[in-house]
Amino acid sequence: MSHDPLLLATAVEAVVRAGDLQMAKFGTGIRVDMKGAIDLVTEVDLEVERMFRALVAERFPDHDVLAEEQGAAGARGARYRWVFDPLDGTTNFAHGVPIFCASLALEIDGQAVVAAVYDPNRKELFTAEAGVGSWLNGQRLKVSSNATILESMLVTGFPYNVHQEADEFLKVFGQVLKHARAVRRLGSAAIDICWVAAGRMEGFWEAVLKPWDTRAAALILEEAGGRVTGMDGKPWLPEDGHILATNGHIHEELLRIIG
Repeated sequence: MSHDPLLLATAVEAVVRAGDLQMAKFGTGIRVDMKGAIDLVTEVDLEVERMFRALVAERFPDHDVLAEEQGAAGARGARYRWVFDPLDGTTNFAHGVPIFCASLALEIDGQAVVAAVYDPNRKELFTAEAGVGSWLNGQRLKVSSNATILESMLVTGFPYNVHQEADEFLKVFGQVLKHARAVRRLGSAAIDICWVAAGRMEGFWEAVLKPWDTRAAALILEEAGGRVTGMDGKPWLPEDGHILATNGHIHEELLRIIG
């Protein structure tokens, strides 16, 4: 089902503008503040979010925004809600590691309908429209056909409270490591899931995330033929935080391993 083309066009414009702002400041000694012991925020996170909120206020003044730095500030319970991560991979960005992106989805009545994720280092634009498909720089995306964990390259992440619960997270990581061809840790959940959609990886899991980390990439993966659930195998809800996102073929096997 196609929606107003201005919606996807706005999503693309926003994440590309975000990427331009990110690259203009990348590696320039920007200010970094602490939100937690290992949870960082940079002046770029804040600048990009301000840009996006201004864009929505101008173009869609009756829409709500949920974004990482200001949360649901100004929300009125609108049917239309933009879910935005201005800089997914902030720790990478702050350390000069070129793996980060901007991630944006639009929900209508709680359902994601369009999505865009832009990786400015590789100039890769991932987009999706619910019921229509997903694309990488205009080329249709399709998940890999690998059917077993042994054939699979997997990717994961650790939450900001990892120091308090390291043993639990490492236990799951170790179980997966025993079965998979390889496991990676890139530092950007949105890129991780988009790479599953692109067939570069077969699966991603993480236990503690926010809706802005996953909302856009999950739609991109599903429209590429992948499968998304909670880590418990139940229907995925972005607010629950945990996610298992795969090419579909390995989903049940990976559920058994992490279960």
